[in-house]
This record gives sequence, structure tokens and C-alpha cells, in this order.
Amino acid sequence: MDLSQDKERPIFITSDSGIRLEALIAENQKDKGVVIAHPHPLYGGNMYNNVVEAVALAYYTAGYTTVRFNFRGVGRSTGAFDNGIGEAEDVKTVFRYLESMGIKSIALTGYSFGSWVVASCLKDLQQADHAVFISPPVAMIDFSFLKNEPKVKLVITGSYDDIAPSEVLKKIVPEWSSEAKLIVIDGADHFYWGYSEQIKEVITQFLSGVTYGS
Repeated sequence: MDLSQDKERPIFITSDSGIRLEALIAENQKDKGVVIAHPHPLYGGNMYNNVVEAVALAYYTAGYTTVRFNFRGVGRSTGAFDNGIGEAEDVKTVFRYLESMGIKSIALTGYSFGSWVVASCLKDLQQADHAVFISPPVAMIDFSFLKNEPKVKLVITGSYDDIAPSEVLKKIVPEWSSEAKLIVIDGADHFYWGYSEQIKEVITQFLSGVTYGS
């Protein structure tokens, strides 16, 4: 199933500051939704990334209304790269858009740079249901601000990911959240080429309350 050809439709979401964010929404059950943040814009990251698409499909299959979007300055989104500050506002803008639809249970997910942006939003979005990080780039960006945040439930990395090293994550994920489960996908590096199905499976099992591989 290709979600982009099946259920998604293009929209623009406008922030309070006037930034217009290009997005794809797949409407589903009215009680739960998810915001999906893409990897670093300066390294080619956008909402069409293979990992972002896998995440969207996993959540949609589980009944969530999904929104993946381009950060400011990416694709047809207005504005310019803002070192994570404006991008955090982008995540909050999309979150509020789902709230405006009447959706009460909203998850936050991010891949690579997107996970750092999501992490930076959590204190301001305490109404979020949960957060999922895929390959948080701890070898490149400081995550020390994230402590004791029970919203973080799942962290995924690859066994060959040198930007989100599993050995480092094994030490610091418990500091982020005692609730968080770390899953290492054997054979995958930071880009997950050929491993999109495994990402979908991990998230699908997480959402159904099953531990991956059990």
C-alpha cells in the first residue's frame, strides 16, 4: 500500500507568524492523530523521505490521522531554515492544526533532526499522547536538555547508525524517559534504505502494545 497514492491529500497550514507549511494529510479516525517531522533540511530532508513515509503508513494503518509536512523553507513551505527554533514552531503549528480538527490524542514523531525538533517541543506540548524518535542524532546534536520526559515511549536506531549510535542511546535513553523502549534494527544505518518495512513493523507493534521481535 502506497499511502501517498491512496489516502493523503495536500494542504497548507499557516502559522501564527504567517509561515505557510506544505503538508500531506490522511484523515482517519477522529480521536487520534500524529505529527511527523522530517530530517535535516540542509541535507535534503523533506516529507517525502522514505522513513517519514514508513512512519505515516504505520500510524495510518493503526487508525491515526497523519500529517507529514515540510519545515519552513523546504519544498513549497515559506520561510527559511531557522536552526531548529522556527522548526519547533512548525511542529507546534501542525499540532494545533490537528487539535483544531477536534482530535484529542495526538502523537509526535521525528526522524533524525526531526526527532531533536520534536524533543524540543515536548515541554510546550504536554497534552501530546506520546513521542517516537527515529535515529535521534546524538552524535551530532546536543540532547542534554531532555530529561525525565515520560512522553518519550519509543526510540529506534540501526545497528550501523553512526549518527544515532545504539551504544550511546542505550546509556542515555533511560535518562530521557524510564518509559522509553529502545529498538535496534539489525543491519540498518542512518538512512534505512531497504529497511522501511522494519520501521513500519516496529511502530505497528508498538502501537498495538507488542514488543518488536517477540
